[in-house]
Parts: sequence; C-alpha cells; structure tokens
Amino acid sequence: MDEDAFPSLPGNEATDSYAIRHDFAFNFFQKLSIFVTVTIVAGNDLKKLLQPALQQRQRTPTSKDGHRIPGWNHAVGHLPHLFGKGYKHFIILILPFVAARSPKKSTVDRVLMCWWAFTGLTHMILESYYLFSPEFYKDESAFYLSEVWKEYSKGDSRYAGRDSVIVTLEILAVVLVGPASLLAVYAIAKGKLYSYILQFAVSLIHLCGTAVYFITALLEGDDFAASPFYYYFYFVVINSFWIVIPTAICIRCWKKICAAFNNQGQKKVKSR
Repeated sequence: MDEDAFPSLPGNEATDSYAIRHDFAFNFFQKLSIFVTVTIVAGNDLKKLLQPALQQRQRTPTSKDGHRIPGWNHAVGHLPHLFGKGYKHFIILILPFVAARSPKKSTVDRVLMCWWAFTGLTHMILESYYLFSPEFYKDESAFYLSEVWKEYSKGDSRYAGRDSVIVTLEILAVVLVGPASLLAVYAIAKGKLYSYILQFAVSLIHLCGTAVYFITALLEGDDFAASPFYYYFYFVVINSFWIVIPTAICIRCWKKICAAFNNQGQKKVKSR
C-alpha cells in the first residue's frame, strides 16, 4: 500500500498521519504474529497426534553411504516447537523495531524488511552454527541451535552426514546471502536506489540454492528422511517458503525495475 493511500485529517496532518500509519502497522503485525503462532501451535498438535506412528516408523538418520551416524542423540523437542521459541524472540525484538523505525514505509516494505531480517539472521546465526559444529548431533546439553539441527536432520540426514553439497550451500548462505539479506533491510529502510536490484539478486540466489538443494536430493535417491512426516513437513513444506517468497519478491522487484526504466525512457523522449 502506498503512502498516499492514507487519508489526511484536519489539524496537525503530520502527527495524525503518523498515528494512522503506526496503528495500521501495529494491527497488521499483531495479526501476522497471531497467524504464525496459530500455525506453530497447529504443528505442535499435529506432531502429538502422529507421535505413535512416528515412533514406530522413525529411524536414526544415516550418512549418504547408508551407515548410521555414530553418537547420535535425538533432539529433546521437535521443529515447530524449536522454531516457535526462536520466532517468539524475533517477534519481540524485530517487529516493533521495524514498525517504529519505518513509519513512512508502505506495509509491503515493512513486511519485506521483516522477511529479510528473519532470513538474514537465520543464515548468519543458525547456519553458521552448523558450519562450525560438525558434530552437533552428539551434543547432550540441549543447546537450542544443536537441537534445531538434530531435529531438522530427521527430514534430511545429509546435514548430519556433512554432505559436500549441503556444506557448500551453507557456506554461500552464511558468507554471501546472510549479509546481503541484512543489507536489504537497510536499503529498504533508507530508500536506497539499489534496493530492488539487491532484493532481486538475493531472491534469485535463494531460488537457485533451493533448486540445487532439491535436485541433488532427487539425484541421490531422495531417501534421507526418518519418516514420511519428516520428509513432507521438514524437507518439503519448510523449504518451500524459500521458493514461494523469493519468487514473489523477484516478480515485484522486476516490475519495479522495469517501471523505473520506462519512466526514465519517457523522460528522455520528452526532453528531446
């Protein structure tokens, strides 16, 4: 929604307009928080409902050569619960900051800032831990980050097996995509000229990386999950967010870039 779409009120228009934007942003992010929280709770309930079947069919993740990974310790939680804990802190720390610091930005821009902050911190914190903790699956301290990776490895055991493709993708994510995602937050907040080009480029990298992630799994037999539940929920559903959202961002940025070039071309024609 564009800034001009907000109505102006009599009196102190600047103050009233800011109040309208602030209330709108607060209500929007409140509804977004409720939606995601309900989704996480539903995932928890589904896991409890399917727990007997999961215990029967679950197997310890194996390396790519088919051998069980030695020293494996199962996670004390499950992924919706573990992500829910991290999401709670993200909501408390990031969303109010975005809403308060960017009152003049459109709703779409503020949502994108939250997305880029979330994915950037995920790459730089969660995935950095994976790179520097090759034996996370042996951890018995119930450390949050190791528990996330132990649980996620039930959906893709290539992580526990240190598959070379996975490690390569994670290195690129930590070194390149993570910092670029946080730069996108800054670019949107400050209205930088390179904002749309940067978002398009990083989203395209996300799409390429996710495509490599899925294709290599298919080429290697696509048999890395402990059970069908972990395969479809962890491997397919969770990773699909990094297909759907980057695709939408690419389309939006492409339209914005094309519109900017068209406007520039029309100005040159008029100046002649």
